[in-house]
Amino acid sequence: MLSLDPNELATPKLHGYLLGAIGPRPIAFASTIDEKGRPNLSPFSFFNVFSANPPVLIFSPARRVRNNTTKHTLENAEATKEVVINVVNYDIVQQMSLSSTEYAEGIDEFKKSGLTPLRSHQVKPFRVKESPVQFECKVTDIIKLGNEGGAGNLIMCEVVKLHIDEAVLDENGSIDQHKIDLVARMGGSWYSRANKGMFEVPKPLSTLGIGVDNIPYTIKNSSVLTGNDLGKLGNIEAIPTEDEVTEFVNNSTGIKAILSADDEEKVHLKAQEYLNKNEVLSAWKVLLAIN
Repeated sequence: MLSLDPNELATPKLHGYLLGAIGPRPIAFASTIDEKGRPNLSPFSFFNVFSANPPVLIFSPARRVRNNTTKHTLENAEATKEVVINVVNYDIVQQMSLSSTEYAEGIDEFKKSGLTPLRSHQVKPFRVKESPVQFECKVTDIIKLGNEGGAGNLIMCEVVKLHIDEAVLDENGSIDQHKIDLVARMGGSWYSRANKGMFEVPKPLSTLGIGVDNIPYTIKNSSVLTGNDLGKLGNIEAIPTEDEVTEFVNNSTGIKAILSADDEEKVHLKAQEYLNKNEVLSAWKVLLAIN
């Protein structure tokens, strides 16, 4: 048995042990706005429900380990005292992951992730339309757990309105755990899907992904590609060049035949095959070959 003193571990190492051992952790997909009314959207896995009467959710945007800075979500919650917590199911996990990219202040993660903002009823931050359950909340307290990198900030949120997609309800009006298909965070790049087991989501680029908003219209509005597919496509630093696309087509078995059929659906299905294997650049090159 390895026995360790937390005070003798570097914070990144301790952080890794904690996240690897304590899971699966539910995900608070938190929507806030800043004092200028600009939206922000970011996921946090230090999260749970702590009371039903009153209904209280708590999540914690920790100070960044690498440079001890705070996150926009925390700053916005301190300034406006409002947040919407959206739950994350499998259908939006890639877009959720893309939204965690650390875009500059004022960049709209709704646009970058390709998710749809919905106006809330009692708070100003937007809801995520694609999330099966959305909690409008008032921030009642923020407890700072420290001043160094890695220190948490407990944001206590009282639910003032909740919205539930009827598609996830059973015949008795309760949430069906199979239908809601929730995902939870594990250690590293691993997630857990209800009733399906573990799966991996590559972490967003340390550089900035182009975002779903920069995907060409004909691809973004595909009848084949899912939100998760678009999330993967948006998590690249740059779109392949024309020369790279040409080289790929000339050197890939069977691609010319698919392209010559002049069938967009077949091309998008082939791109989806690549995406399912996490060969994102190959998927891009197939898609661009017909555009």
